[in-house]
Amino acid sequence: MEIEVKGRRVVVCGGSRGIGRAIALGFAAAGASVSICARGAAALEATRAEMAAFGGVAHAGSCDLGEEPAIRRYIAAAAAALGGIDVLVNNATGYGWGDDEASWASSVAVDLLAAVRASREALPFIEKAKNGVIVNISSGSGLNPSARTPAYGAAKAAVIHYTRTQAAALAHTGVRVNCVAPGSIEFPGGIWANRKASEPALYNATLASCPTGRMGTAEEVANVVLFLASPLASWVTAQIISVNGGQGLRR
Repeated sequence: MEIEVKGRRVVVCGGSRGIGRAIALGFAAAGASVSICARGAAALEATRAEMAAFGGVAHAGSCDLGEEPAIRRYIAAAAAALGGIDVLVNNATGYGWGDDEASWASSVAVDLLAAVRASREALPFIEKAKNGVIVNISSGSGLNPSARTPAYGAAKAAVIHYTRTQAAALAHTGVRVNCVAPGSIEFPGGIWANRKASEPALYNATLASCPTGRMGTAEEVANVVLFLASPLASWVTAQIISVNGGQGLRR
């Protein structure tokens, strides 16, 4: 039994680095047509080229996901490039780590409202598709108290609630909506790779909370997203799936 997403038209918001990049490359490798967006032009083009190497349609668009007009333009361009949209993955984060006004504004605008706005713009296409799917990326910080990152955690918790609301509202149309909540994920250039060098005490304490003895990989998150977008998950909607290797069980 294989995860079958060949021919699917997939949009990944926040798809140039880390988890988003792994999701986009996973879909491209499996034969899907993929569009990604982000703000950083260099990483965006590098990921688009990697996707194109698999031989399918690979589209990329620069987009500030904190701005509603930019999202509207990007989704329209992505749908035109792909010939429609079957799958939307909302993966963006504004990295609002603090409890200050800027952190809250960024978290609400990018982590939450970008998912709302991209879904709104993509839904007319997704509803026309067969077996349309939305996958929202939240975080373990949205499931548990997040004293270090209150704004980020609250926004990710809102994404979880919004996922279940979307799923309930769209079930009659056949569109499935699910959420993936990653634990601590380590990849080159990512938050935990950087903190390993800059904040070793925090890194080691977090690593100690992982009973498997390691943090997760971006590809391990991507595998779950591909499953949710495939026919194998045809009876799965309104679910929040943690991809965390049992992180926190030692509590």
